[in-house]
Amino acid sequence: GVPRGRLPMTPLQPGQPFKFSVLEICDRIKEEFQFLQAQYHSLKLECEKLVSEKTEMQRHYVMYYEMSYGLNIEMHKQAEIVKRLSAICAQIIPFLTQEHQQQVLQAVERAKQVTMGELNSIVGVSPAAQCPGWKGQAM
Repeated sequence: GVPRGRLPMTPLQPGQPFKFSVLEICDRIKEEFQFLQAQYHSLKLECEKLVSEKTEMQRHYVMYYEMSYGLNIEMHKQAEIVKRLSAICAQIIPFLTQEHQQQVLQAVERAKQVTMGELNSIVGVSPAAQCPGWKGQAM
């Protein structure tokens, strides 16, 4: 098809008088050049916009990566703390009286049944901000 804003150039037929003067051809070339310049300018702007969006996306990616890395480290740390505290409990429980042993074992079992709702109330997250998939189930 013929691009916008351009007139189709008809080929000269044999014996047809020469259609365009040199000035008209120069004007035509100038219009063509200005059209291409405008196109180049708008493409350049679009390209700059995409580059800045890409930079922003990379910034977000790095931020989320650092957050997930930090959370992962924190989870490993918490798991290690739980393991050590469990070992301490296991060592101490046999020295308690039967009655106390039962109380401690019940408390340990209760501690294992933490729900998402309880965790959120401890951390101070409102129920509206919870992840929809969690619904406060026992972990």
